[in-house]
Amino acid sequence: MEVEQVMKGLMEKHSGEPEFLQAVKEVLESIKEVYNQHPEFEKAGLIERLIEPERIYMFRVPWTDDNGKVHVNTGYRVQFNSAIGPYKGGLRFHPSVNLSIMKFLGFEQTFKNALTTLPMGGGKGGSDFSIRGRSDAEVMRFCQAFMQELYHHIGPDEDIPAGDIGVGAREVGYLFGEYKKLTHQFQGVMTGKGLEWGGSILRPEATGFGALYFVNQMLKTRNIDIKGKTVAISGFGNVAWGAAKKATQLGAKVITISGPDGYIYDPDGICGEKNDYMLDLRSSGEDICSPYAEKFTGSKFFEGRKPWEQKADIYLTCATQNELNGKDAEKILANKPLCVAEVSNMGCTAEATEKFVDAKQLFAPGKAVNAGGVATSGLEMTQNSIRLHWSAEEVDEKLHYIMHSIHEQCVKYGKQSNGYINYVKGANIAGFMKVANAMMAEGIV
Repeated sequence: MEVEQVMKGLMEKHSGEPEFLQAVKEVLESIKEVYNQHPEFEKAGLIERLIEPERIYMFRVPWTDDNGKVHVNTGYRVQFNSAIGPYKGGLRFHPSVNLSIMKFLGFEQTFKNALTTLPMGGGKGGSDFSIRGRSDAEVMRFCQAFMQELYHHIGPDEDIPAGDIGVGAREVGYLFGEYKKLTHQFQGVMTGKGLEWGGSILRPEATGFGALYFVNQMLKTRNIDIKGKTVAISGFGNVAWGAAKKATQLGAKVITISGPDGYIYDPDGICGEKNDYMLDLRSSGEDICSPYAEKFTGSKFFEGRKPWEQKADIYLTCATQNELNGKDAEKILANKPLCVAEVSNMGCTAEATEKFVDAKQLFAPGKAVNAGGVATSGLEMTQNSIRLHWSAEEVDEKLHYIMHSIHEQCVKYGKQSNGYINYVKGANIAGFMKVANAMMAEGIV
């Protein structure tokens, strides 16, 4: 396989999809040596099939606001790869949503899900709808309109959506309620459900919790204790909330959160009541973090800036894709951090990732670090299938095991002769080999 040749062909077909092209190139660069050791992959056209979604659904979503005005948004569901299980991946409601982002997320999800050890394929969906400034009734009507089209294409053994940016417990509830009304069936077709109606305990915290379990494993490879370390986090949604909560439990101190408006620096640490307040910020629908500084004395708000300029021991992207660029990476590296990890999907630009790896920085990609969220969604699916509800201890034990297994796979394929662990390469190869072997076994389909 010649990566440049593959990418040239892909760019000619999908030139307006930069996020998707970025995600594909990162994976192909990582796996090319292993791929070229398997001529049977080339004969079967494996790469050509792997980089194209199995199917894509695009549809209009008409809905009415509280004033009676009709709005039309675009809905998406990208069913990328089902080689190892039914499609699994979240729904994102955000103005930035487009086909490129949906495809990049579905592609990433394919390998992330493979790493979890659970039988789940890769998919992603969403809409360019924004919950900001919308009433509860408007959000409900939009979710119902969205599901009226989506329900044709999903099912507990076909495609199981979940939440993502802009889709929390409220939105999952409205989506599931409409699905149930349309199908007359109570199925585990959505994950992230409420505990009273089929949800799994720890699911809201799972992405952040799993990320810190993984980061802790990374630090242990260099005999570093996370206790007493400072952590700079971006975002203030469920992912950042869970990461901040678990980092505090492990003895670290979280000093930043951020939003589209800027970032908060709190040298006293974001824990307890402050951590709980992050949920209030999220549920407000305003998508700003500045009110934190008004509520908690001793903290400071930096308008229009990123948290990466603050000195910390550990840096975690917890907001969105490509939020940390090359210049940000240089600032971080100048602070000589112990660890950097993507908790958001593809949180670093290709340039930033390259800088971290070239500097032999302890660094890991989102498809490994944030897999705890979808892993716990997989555990929710299992509980739905067997009609049982596990305790927090049982779920947390399984989450620990899964994140430990993912770390082991990354080390297996990413450890270099000089001892440096290239987690980017390790995660990509581990996920790829599982999906590739399944695709080969199932024939040309």
